[in-house]
Amino acid sequence: MKKLVALAASAWMATVGLAAADDPVVIELYTSQGCSSCPPADKLLHDLAKSDDIIALALHVDYWDYIGWKDEFANPAFAERQRAYSRVAGKRSVYTPQMVIGGQDHVIGTKPAEVKALLRQHAEKSNSVDLDVTRSGGKFVISARTAQPTRMLVQVVRYTPQSTVAIKRGENAGRTLDYTNVVKDWQVVKKWDGRAPLRLTASTSGADRAVVIIQRDGHREILAAAHLN
Repeated sequence: MKKLVALAASAWMATVGLAAADDPVVIELYTSQGCSSCPPADKLLHDLAKSDDIIALALHVDYWDYIGWKDEFANPAFAERQRAYSRVAGKRSVYTPQMVIGGQDHVIGTKPAEVKALLRQHAEKSNSVDLDVTRSGGKFVISARTAQPTRMLVQVVRYTPQSTVAIKRGENAGRTLDYTNVVKDWQVVKKWDGRAPLRLTASTSGADRAVVIIQRDGHREILAAAHLN
């Protein structure tokens, strides 16, 4: 079982027990600058990102661009990732703001109590993959092993820690909004079956930061994650 620690990123988080910083829980927020319901979820993600126990990522989707404001962070690939999660869950539609926790559980991003409950559940799970990241010169060495072989994807996700945008049109017209951990790129760098130990290198550049996420193939549960910084 993961070691539980207390968080204080915001008042409601004060009683949440989460994983130790070397075994964080991944939260993906599907959001849009053109969605009037999204700013509270964007703020919640900002609060969550303050904790080393959480990898909080904002994936901006493009399917609201038609209502008057084109989201400059939107990527059609992120909308397709959300749809793939929906198909796996047996759902027929997608929405914003939506949070996907640990690659498994879906929750409306403006319901902090439900988010808190799911975080506690994921904190209590034991990871089936041991993941380690070390720095070697200007690169990172990613090592992993597991006693439960399965089809997995090793993914490197690059993101911008903070951005501020003045929204001029659409549902949020006239507002200046802050965005946290805006995903710029989500790449599969290796397919791994776990039968032999994993070892590969990755690099980061510019002001962007990055994380590595090992996930069961088919948009299923996230088995391990770590920061590349």
